[in-house]
Amino acid sequence: MSFLPPTDFAMSHSSVRILLDVLKHLPLKKRVRFLRIILPTASPDLVEAIGKEWAVWARPDQLPPEPLKAIWLVLGGRGAGKTRTGAEWVKGMALGHPPFTETPTGRIALVGETQGQVRDVMIEGVSGLLAIHVRGERPTWQPSLRRLQWPNGAIAQVFSAEDPESLRGPQFGAAWSDELAKWPNLQECWDMLQFGLRLGDSPRQIVTTTPRPLPLLKRLLAEPDVAVSRAKTSDNRFNLAAAFIRTVTETYGGTRLGRQELDGEIVEDSPDALWTRAMVEAARVGQAPPLARVVVAVDPPASSSQRADRCGLVVAGIDRDGLGHVLEDGTLAGARPQEWAEKAVALYRRHEADALVVEVNQGGEMVGSIIREVDAGVPVTSVRATRGKYLRAEPVAALYAQGRVRHAGTFPELEDEMCAFGPGGLASGRSPDRLDALVWALTHLMLAPRGRPRVRGI
Repeated sequence: MSFLPPTDFAMSHSSVRILLDVLKHLPLKKRVRFLRIILPTASPDLVEAIGKEWAVWARPDQLPPEPLKAIWLVLGGRGAGKTRTGAEWVKGMALGHPPFTETPTGRIALVGETQGQVRDVMIEGVSGLLAIHVRGERPTWQPSLRRLQWPNGAIAQVFSAEDPESLRGPQFGAAWSDELAKWPNLQECWDMLQFGLRLGDSPRQIVTTTPRPLPLLKRLLAEPDVAVSRAKTSDNRFNLAAAFIRTVTETYGGTRLGRQELDGEIVEDSPDALWTRAMVEAARVGQAPPLARVVVAVDPPASSSQRADRCGLVVAGIDRDGLGHVLEDGTLAGARPQEWAEKAVALYRRHEADALVVEVNQGGEMVGSIIREVDAGVPVTSVRATRGKYLRAEPVAALYAQGRVRHAGTFPELEDEMCAFGPGGLASGRSPDRLDALVWALTHLMLAPRGRPRVRGI
């Protein structure tokens, strides 16, 4: 379909609607080109209409997934656009705009952590309900009544999770619950809201929140009538200050807090794991000091097939005070023996390591032979497992509990294995290859008998 913009952009309401409908269906690149032609000479009313047309600007994760379900759960990092997503959903429900609904919803609940949060963020915020409407459709905010009223008669009432009882009695056809994971009285407030959603043929609700490992959120994720969208802070980078993105990524990227607050992930501990997230976060530092020794630990896969387990590759060192420092997780998935041997030697050279510590249970002396084929000059220390993985890992976990190990940076996949590893292994059933390599490295450096280390170059 081709569409050429007119030279005069003083357009009738029906023409504007046609133009907006065309824009919504154009591919992104054509849509951007089209807007560059239109906007410089468009009338103020047309500019406003285009700016407020959500389907023109929304990312796919900010539009309701099809088919529509009773609950739309929007999980996202800070600044990922959750508030705008929720506000646009309420606007669409109140005005009866597809793809949100076909007919207006007359009664809507707005529920937040506090009444102030509902007012300041959901209603009066820069992405709130008052900011996203064109003039003829904008609702009237009645603070004394704690409600919004649209020109078509639709009403949205304000509720605080601090007062679950206020939800006892009112009834609604839709609800927006914002920052659910921060609610006080979470379960009680949620239950009261569900009892009030009883208007219309199929009451619906949207939940926008940065997630935390809460039972209610985990239950919602498992329910079949819940649609889930996810977004990272970085997905909305074009609407955020570049300095903010750079600072929070450098400071929190890969940490437990960053994965929760920036990536919108639910990060939790396994109840019987040897490590906890708090233990790992307490071990984190920006960089390692001068080190006495550095090794690269290699936990080879059980076979040479590309479908085999990963080859665990972890670099660690020890400083003059006897503290261990994890420097890099270079684990490879689906690699041939030649490939992981080359990676191990490359890590050895880059970190100026003292040796490769190689577990030889699976491949025996063949493992050392493969490495010598890549570089015969690299010293290889062979280690053989005589106890199970859990028993080998316990003394290393104790080092963390004693505050004797540091992580020089973030290693999300390694740390996930650490905090999920219990007596039965990993819940996924996979081999803990990264963790095995970590255990070999720190055992060799810190638990094997040896004298006081001398700092290299000192």
